Amino acid sequence: MSVITDLDRWIERQYPIAVRNMQLAISATATVKERPGFGQTVTPKRGSVVASPVPASYDPDPDYFFHWYRDSAVVIDALRQIDPRWLDSEMAAAHFCDFVDFSLGLDDIRTDPDRALQPGWRDRVRPDFEQFLRDEADLAAYEVRGETRVNPDGRLDISRWNRPQYDGIAARVLTVLRWSAGRSFGARHDANIAALLDEDIRFVLAHWREPSYDIWEEEKAHHYYTLRIEAAALEEGASWLAAQGDAATAQRARADAAEIQGRLHHFWHSDEGFYRSRLTEDGKPTPKDLDIAVILAAIHAGGSLPTHSPYDARMEATLDRLDAIFEEDYAINRDRPEGRGIALGRYRGDEYYSGGAYYFSTQAAAEFCYLRAAALRAADPAAADRLKARGDAYLEIIRAFTPDDGEMSEQFDRVTGEHTSAKHLAWSYAGFITAVEARRKAG
Repeated sequence: MSVITDLDRWIERQYPIAVRNMQLAISATATVKERPGFGQTVTPKRGSVVASPVPASYDPDPDYFFHWYRDSAVVIDALRQIDPRWLDSEMAAAHFCDFVDFSLGLDDIRTDPDRALQPGWRDRVRPDFEQFLRDEADLAAYEVRGETRVNPDGRLDISRWNRPQYDGIAARVLTVLRWSAGRSFGARHDANIAALLDEDIRFVLAHWREPSYDIWEEEKAHHYYTLRIEAAALEEGASWLAAQGDAATAQRARADAAEIQGRLHHFWHSDEGFYRSRLTEDGKPTPKDLDIAVILAAIHAGGSLPTHSPYDARMEATLDRLDAIFEEDYAINRDRPEGRGIALGRYRGDEYYSGGAYYFSTQAAAEFCYLRAAALRAADPAAADRLKARGDAYLEIIRAFTPDDGEMSEQFDRVTGEHTSAKHLAWSYAGFITAVEARRKAG
């Protein structure tokens, strides 16, 4: 008989809180976001997913009232995995269908200028905010799927931002394929799903060889996370294309997925013993080479390949290195009680807000350990037990810095543990849900 632990009890309390709070970011149609400096009033459409449903304006919290392609895919994929005790399956499916409809509807802004931008929008921008605007050349050259984010009302983000970013569309392919596998949502929704997948897969095929900005939107290069997600999207997308009767494109997608897998081996840093997060044009190392994005790639791409997945021992070695730097850098990781793991950030030297621990980084480490434990359970039960205990230790430090009301922000401070950056980050709740679901399968 299994023993019920304090961690088990906390998970049981926190789970419905996470489900409820994550849903606040989906179809947040009752929340109106004012951006007076940009002359905008933003009312979300059904199916949009805001990164945080809390309106803020860098006062001091960041303005995350946008539909990021990647974040929205992560949230909708977590929705698929939720324990039905806490979310009715029909409601979850309705959220998914709304997400598909919203995503497909964004294609309209390619051809309709009034859908892309409100008429006369520049005239409403305050002079002191003009410095933050995209220039005309950037707007003239945009691709909808190459955007990092859009407004949740389905219009373009007009602010100066790092673009293009290509991981989000590949992540959306994976989410939609996983949701729709072997299921029908009715003729209209099935047609929309097929249309979205076809366009998204072709976009990944057309652009995966190009450098883009990383998932932190900071540096343009060839990124491990982006390529790994693209490889998974093309591999899984190839099976879908073949089922649709498009054998030629399916063959191309499989060939390109294999080519990407071959390129990913170049990210292994044999001298240091970890997967690098990026390969820059000049080939020089950067301080961001060791980055939690690599672990996020393993859990978001999924699969059972012997490399570049939770089956890969080199992934665990990369996580070991991340543990070491954050144990050294973060005061909250020192003098920890027994059984409490290490709070992880993004990369060494991060200066965004507190540059502290991220909920989704630490949850990703836990989820990776649980997935690896499940992969090794039959062949090496002792290693699986060790990994499950390691995953629990990561959740223990999450528990230590989660208040009684269950709120999860983006970061908790490296020294004090106080919440910083965006409040009620949807990805933080999604990361908790998927980590717990992986824990249930770890044995």
